[in-house]
Amino acid sequence: MALAMLACLSGLAGPSRGAEPASKVERIAAPVVAAPVAPAGADPASVTASAARGSTAMRTPYRPRKGVPAERAETAPELSAGTAVQLGPGDPLDRLRERLANRAVPGTSNNGALRGTPVIKVDNQASGEFVVKAPAAGAAGPRVPGATRAPPAARGATGAGASPKHMAQGAAAAHGPAWGYAGALGVESWPVLHPSFSLCGSGQRQSPVDIRDGLPVDLEAVDFLYRPGFFSVTDNGHTVQVQVGGGNAIEVGARRYELTGFHFHLPGEERVDGRSFAMSIHLVHKDAQGRLAVVALVAEEGTEHPAVQAVWNHLPLERGEFVAASVEFDPMALLPPRRGYYTYMGSLTTPPCTEGVLWIVMQRPIQVSPQQLAIFARLHPMNARPVQPLNGRVIKQSR
Repeated sequence: MALAMLACLSGLAGPSRGAEPASKVERIAAPVVAAPVAPAGADPASVTASAARGSTAMRTPYRPRKGVPAERAETAPELSAGTAVQLGPGDPLDRLRERLANRAVPGTSNNGALRGTPVIKVDNQASGEFVVKAPAAGAAGPRVPGATRAPPAARGATGAGASPKHMAQGAAAAHGPAWGYAGALGVESWPVLHPSFSLCGSGQRQSPVDIRDGLPVDLEAVDFLYRPGFFSVTDNGHTVQVQVGGGNAIEVGARRYELTGFHFHLPGEERVDGRSFAMSIHLVHKDAQGRLAVVALVAEEGTEHPAVQAVWNHLPLERGEFVAASVEFDPMALLPPRRGYYTYMGSLTTPPCTEGVLWIVMQRPIQVSPQQLAIFARLHPMNARPVQPLNGRVIKQSR
């Protein structure tokens, strides 16, 4: 009886470990994984590599760490007054408008509404540089839907040595107190047109002058450090203005003056012993301390001047436009072969008639053709200031 009960219990416990049934072996064998099927358009190599890494069903899914953004957006610098924004040649102005619309500028309230619409001021059209100009204080304006591009603005003698970062000197009359050469805005009215023009009437060292009775001495030669390079032409409403690239300068004594540009007057503003000239060309320079030096070339009617013609070839079709030439210009080509000169202290010959200007007037005239004079006369029939009193100033001249 006892033996029978032991046999029954043994049957309930199942077969021994040494005799595992085939069915159990099949259940614990590794599962067969079907070959991956590549989706339409998928790279077979990438599908094979994914299969080699095995099934992803049991992998822990990726969870980004809290507080760490998936992407880090670049933050563009704030646009503030005077900030130069380089768009690059050919870039649309819309890109700058978009930046202005998305960022606050000085004169913005907390809700982004501007107290005055910012203006985009052209610094140098040829190089694609623009400057954001702050709105006028107290000006009312809506939110910025896109700043408007202003006409080219003034750049006085402060633009010494401008590169292809350089701008054309002078501005359209609308960007400053209006003045002219005739009528209500003419020369006689300059002193009363604006307080900053007061020296045009009260100054004691004004230009131009009738150069006479100069002291003949051995003047130190002017070292003209001119070279071929970039130039652009504009008609600023008062004259034809030419802007040249950086690196052009003169050295007089121990001072170096950078060439900022040159312009034309018809008839010539300077007189020599009472003699007048058909045209004059003024090359304006500035040193590191802000002192001005003007080299004046007097021109008489004669043969065509190649350098002047190069400027005429690039005259703009409208006033205020800038024409950047595709050829180089060498200011040295304007100068006469012999470079003796007269020198005296004077002023600018246009408002605000600033004094303390060193004048270097070439003794030998250059020549321009009647046709070249006629071309300029079509644009500016007369843009010369009359000669001013010498008031006892000393004039020296090369002997």
